[in-house]
Amino acid sequence: MKKYISFVLVGLFCALNLQASEPAIWSISSRGEWLKGDARGVSITDAGAITLAPKLSEVFKTEQPYVWSSAIDASGNVFLGTGSDGRIYRVDGNGKGAIFADTNELNVSALAIGAGGELFAGTSPDGKVYRLTANAAPEVFFEPKEKYIWSLAVLGDGSLAVGTGENGKIYRVRQANAKPETSLLFDTSETHIISLAADKQGNLYAGTDGSGLVLRFAATDGKPFALLDAPLREIHQIAVGSNDEIYALALSETTSTPKSAAALTAATTTENLTVPVEPIASVTPEPLPKSRYDLTAAKTVIYRITPGGSDIIWNSPTVVGFSIRANPNGDGVILGTSDKGRIFSITDDGRETLLLQSNEGQISTIQTRGNQMFATSSNQGKLYRFGTETVAEGTYESSVLNARTSAAWGRIWWRSNGSVILQTRSGNTEKPNETWSDWSADYADSKGAQVASPTARFLQWRAILKNSATLSEVSVAYLPRNIAPEILSIQVLPTNVGLIANPPIQIDPNIENSGLDPAVFGLPPVTGIPPRRVYQRAARALQWTAEDRNGDRLKYAVYYREVGETEFKLLRDELRENFLTIDGLALADGRYVFKITANDAPSNPSAQSLSGERTSEPVDVDNSAPTVAAVGSPQNTGDKTRVVFEASDSSSHLQKAEYSVNGGEWLEVYADDGISDGQRERYTLEIPLKNAGEYAVTLRVFDASGNAGNARVLTRK
Repeated sequence: MKKYISFVLVGLFCALNLQASEPAIWSISSRGEWLKGDARGVSITDAGAITLAPKLSEVFKTEQPYVWSSAIDASGNVFLGTGSDGRIYRVDGNGKGAIFADTNELNVSALAIGAGGELFAGTSPDGKVYRLTANAAPEVFFEPKEKYIWSLAVLGDGSLAVGTGENGKIYRVRQANAKPETSLLFDTSETHIISLAADKQGNLYAGTDGSGLVLRFAATDGKPFALLDAPLREIHQIAVGSNDEIYALALSETTSTPKSAAALTAATTTENLTVPVEPIASVTPEPLPKSRYDLTAAKTVIYRITPGGSDIIWNSPTVVGFSIRANPNGDGVILGTSDKGRIFSITDDGRETLLLQSNEGQISTIQTRGNQMFATSSNQGKLYRFGTETVAEGTYESSVLNARTSAAWGRIWWRSNGSVILQTRSGNTEKPNETWSDWSADYADSKGAQVASPTARFLQWRAILKNSATLSEVSVAYLPRNIAPEILSIQVLPTNVGLIANPPIQIDPNIENSGLDPAVFGLPPVTGIPPRRVYQRAARALQWTAEDRNGDRLKYAVYYREVGETEFKLLRDELRENFLTIDGLALADGRYVFKITANDAPSNPSAQSLSGERTSEPVDVDNSAPTVAAVGSPQNTGDKTRVVFEASDSSSHLQKAEYSVNGGEWLEVYADDGISDGQRERYTLEIPLKNAGEYAVTLRVFDASGNAGNARVLTRK
């Protein structure tokens, strides 16, 4: 943030009260700041602390770019539906995996385990449902003539529910003898049936794309009932909790999800997913938290639906969710995202914990078996496993501090429990690369250690946690290199327009003496009130804008010289305001140049203070009134008299003329050549004489600086 000082507003560099003579403190203690970094083997709790994470083990690598779907059978085999070769992989309980089937389709977008242990697989974009068993080749079980098979669910009677697109239909398929029996369960007005789930009572739940509906189909009569009409477009996934509560993952219109028609089609030609890049750490304050019910900018929303109605337990304007699963502990859900391939735990009351972070672009599905959880990733398509066991060691890499100029690093200190060590590195590129310094030696004393990394513009630290350690806050002191202030512009107001300071806001003297920024107390900057413009005879007022990249307090000096002179003369010094009104009568008529200097001495030791300056365009000072005189005597003709005046000015051009008869209203008159624009002009007046008597005719002429001169003549009728 820059510091701008102008007659409109004085900006504050208030996020860290950063001043060149005082070290700035970069602290990370809030959950929002923690999430900007990279968590490798560590979790970030809802209270904003770093702890060791559940152990994440890579179980199987498919060598495919995408895993679109997954399912677990009673024996613990995990099945993975992939794209863009349309293969299905089976991974046994020992982590041994192999191709289970090749559907010869592009994408296996849905999987479900049947009542008899068979596997059903839905494909896209040539919508078919395959039935697979261990000893037989895949067979087409159902072909609804739909483009997409988005979702599958096995109902209580063993029948299969099939959600399709682009016509938004739900089919029910029963195995009767050797031939399946098919019926249309529901033809919605939606575009896609993205998600399906069934509860222990045999009720079917469907999530749609188009209007973001959650529908329930009763086990007794199959009658549909809308449980939720979300303001977001898509119900991407539905999960059934241990108490039969329903969790719905809703995504916004602008969110690109892998289970959309466009994404699955693109998967046939695209090798990489786009993963958001975290920005460089900012020293601006975090935005104020919003209610989770405020969906103004939400990309992802999680709903909890019970017999009493629906409730929002979590939403995010930045994180895109791809998969949810009911938490095995019975409280909330586990959420897989595209945010660095992260997995979150979200409780029913909205508390959010970053469980772990993978090395992949997104977590596309999550499955549970007992206390074990299985997550699949895309780009590349892999299977991971995690549970209650935590890692022995984890690391956290902070976001990157941008000091905005080369900075000398001070001390680093932190709050922790257990075995925690920190390291730092620095560089002059926004992203750490081979040009940065190596990671420093370990800092082990949490009370503080001198940062050993070289002076640079950017800094990053990492923490290494062992043996159940926790970390709750890290702070680094640094002193940015002082940069000279700049005068960006100078404005000269018209003659006779002066500037007067408005009364300052009264601030508690204790706050002023504390050395703290008044903004900390919710007060505006003292110098932030623009001056008032007032009429002041002969005044010449200057205003200027200044910038100091360090956010230093500034003082100003104003100098002047007449055009043609070589040396500037001091007019005013030690100014704290960014304006000055000059008494024009103190300057002789002429053409002048003004110079403004800005110095950051109020915030720096005198030996380290710097200054910048700027000169104005030439400014005319004219305090002499025009000379006006009558030419000859008035010439009366009948009921009129003709009066001629001449006016001249020695310093500037004439601009306006007006006349009055017998002290009456002033009436404008043009010069004889049609316009008042020269240093000498002639004015001819034709005055009607209605009644006998004496008439006084006065001509008043103004020059460009607002000076006025006049003359009067008498005539009689």
